Amino acid sequence: MAMVPQQGAAETFRSFCSAGYFYRKKNSSRKRQPAKMATGVDQAVGMSLVVFSLLLFTYYSVWVIILPFMDSDHILHTYFLPREYSVILPGIAAVILLLCIGAFTAVIMWKNRKPKKVD
Repeated sequence: MAMVPQQGAAETFRSFCSAGYFYRKKNSSRKRQPAKMATGVDQAVGMSLVVFSLLLFTYYSVWVIILPFMDSDHILHTYFLPREYSVILPGIAAVILLLCIGAFTAVIMWKNRKPKKVD
């Protein structure tokens, strides 16, 4: 019986990776293009979305967490809608989001359907 030299974990991992165990080549004839960096417009749009999300989160957090503990005649209450809307508006947004996800799924399934076989 031949003795097999012991390999360390790093060597074993490298041998598995080089053998292709962790990924599958879809089309070996096509070269993979290097990733491109985001343009200035992409970065500006991304940063504006982050800033909008932070402002919305801060506004909603103050509205729901801090405002109930302040007097109702405080000046800060003039900048916010009544408390009922703090539950109604996210509920409406959730319903719209679920409808959009359902419509997207339906469109994708409709486009990918296969014709029925006739016997």
